[in-house]
Amino acid sequence: MKHGFTKVAAAIPGVRVADCNYNITQIQALMLKASEAGAQLVAFPELSVTAYTCMDLFSGKLLLDQAEKALAELVHSTRDLPVLAVVGIPLRTENRLINAAVVFQQGKILGVVPKTYLPNYKEFQEQRWFSSASELKLDTIRIGNDSYPMGGNLLFETGNLTVGIELCEDLWVPVPPSSVLAMLGANVIVNLSASNELIGKNSYLRNLICQQSARCISGYVYASAGFGESTTDLVFAGNALIAENGSLLAASKRFEQDEQLIISEIDIDNLEHDRQVNTGFSKGLDRMLFAEAVRIPFDATSVEGTLTRTIDPHPFVPEGAALTERCEEIFDIQVSGLAKRVLHTHTQKVVVGISGGLDSTLALLVCVKTFDVLGLSRKNILGITMPGFGTTDRTYQNALDLMDSLGITSREVSIKAACLQHFEDIGHDASVHDITYENSQARERTQLLMDIANKENGLVIGTGDLSELALGWATYNGDHMSMYGVNGSIPKTLVRSLVEWVANYRVDEQSKRTLLDIADTPISPELIPADENGNIKQKTEDLVGPYELHDFFLYHFLRFGATPSKIFYLAENAFGTKYSRAVLKKWLHTFFRRFFMQQFKRSCLPDGPKVGSVSLSPRGDWRMPSDASSAHWLHEIELIPEN
Repeated sequence: MKHGFTKVAAAIPGVRVADCNYNITQIQALMLKASEAGAQLVAFPELSVTAYTCMDLFSGKLLLDQAEKALAELVHSTRDLPVLAVVGIPLRTENRLINAAVVFQQGKILGVVPKTYLPNYKEFQEQRWFSSASELKLDTIRIGNDSYPMGGNLLFETGNLTVGIELCEDLWVPVPPSSVLAMLGANVIVNLSASNELIGKNSYLRNLICQQSARCISGYVYASAGFGESTTDLVFAGNALIAENGSLLAASKRFEQDEQLIISEIDIDNLEHDRQVNTGFSKGLDRMLFAEAVRIPFDATSVEGTLTRTIDPHPFVPEGAALTERCEEIFDIQVSGLAKRVLHTHTQKVVVGISGGLDSTLALLVCVKTFDVLGLSRKNILGITMPGFGTTDRTYQNALDLMDSLGITSREVSIKAACLQHFEDIGHDASVHDITYENSQARERTQLLMDIANKENGLVIGTGDLSELALGWATYNGDHMSMYGVNGSIPKTLVRSLVEWVANYRVDEQSKRTLLDIADTPISPELIPADENGNIKQKTEDLVGPYELHDFFLYHFLRFGATPSKIFYLAENAFGTKYSRAVLKKWLHTFFRRFFMQQFKRSCLPDGPKVGSVSLSPRGDWRMPSDASSAHWLHEIELIPEN
């Protein structure tokens, strides 16, 4: 797919033990289904041609002959299908029997991967019938009249997709073959398995697969034996799983009596990005099992279609219990960072500008918790409300109520007279509500906070968040500056969730009511006078666009280095019909234009704690020339059709 996705499938066919003809008929039907769905790769369970539970029947010539004959028929009958298929089968070579994965496409066998680690448990005694890949001397295998590449070091390549294969138990050892294959270039790992069900085993298996995909920075396609396998002693529930870099994308239902096919898309571009920036990824290759890879090309069809995987519209904000856990962890990180800075500077006081908005509220809550942890009096937190020309009654009253209920020291310093004097000094008409009018107020407030901090021997705590820094929505040397910024790596969409979390779990009932009203207040810098009814006239999201969109753009641009066209495509999938293509294009253009233009503000940010994988600190997370050209990015956006 043109945006870097590879569509993959994991299939669980119904089987009959030792009935190869029946089994390949089921495999063929699922291959057709996967191909029609646009899958470029489909994986089947271990020994799926014969069924896994044949036991001592594997020692007989007839079953092995029938398996090879059935494989030949399967490869021939699917010659018109473009999908790359991986099936499990017992094969003979070097007077041994191997548990093998056969890879084929469009009527041609491309290679054979033998299983390396054979279990010998009470319930799994594969060593009774099979030999390990490590015992083989040859690197080819004869099937019928032809020879094919064989080995655990085979990689199957097309474009930017490289597939490596391991079988069942290979995953469970300390250094799985997939780790080596990933360092050799495999970005999608296929595992053909036959793992029986036990209490608690499924959860362990899912965690193992997700963790391995994370360690390998890869996709992982897992297909395990299901209904039809012998239940003489064991039950096979039919597990199909697709994971990507630690996240589970798709999973089958267990204990289904019908065949199953799960499909999802693995983002190869994102995997390549993470491997590129993780400079330690390929270290230690010389100590691993395989020094070299055998690379086998295959053809891939270009697929255009709808994503089946879910694209989260709010990547910074999880749902349910995960949100509660994330908010608690972030809040503790903020508090720990500020506590260290307070102790290091030997200060007893902090100064925070309180506007009644989300960002200053969160900063105040962090200060309160920090002082509680350090055993310092909340009265040493100086909350300064600085009403100006655009301050509304709602935000002003919320600021006063919150400072009162939290028990901090509050002061009020109006900036109106000082700003009017400043306008007169610089020759600015106060009736002209331009950028000079707005920024003068922001800088006056910062000057007050800094001077009060000097007077009180305290620290000015910054309130600006990650989304504002990305857009440059801050006044240079105004609210852009502080002595320690506790919100600098928290996006706006998450700031609201944090305030609501603190309201519900960390404060008294009076503070809770105020916090929930603050969370429900439109976001505004309040630098322009209110309307005739006293309501906020200057709404930030009307001017620069919805923060949920900008946070989405920011996440995919910084986290994965995604192109504008891909971000647009993902946004369409994530938000559905909520925004038209024209609206998405408009705000995407705004995001990239402002992001490049406002880098100079991010080049001199104050210290502050990093809380997530996306941050804009110039000291380690984002180093960008302030005069870099945005031409390529904006041009790509201009080429996106609105219809």
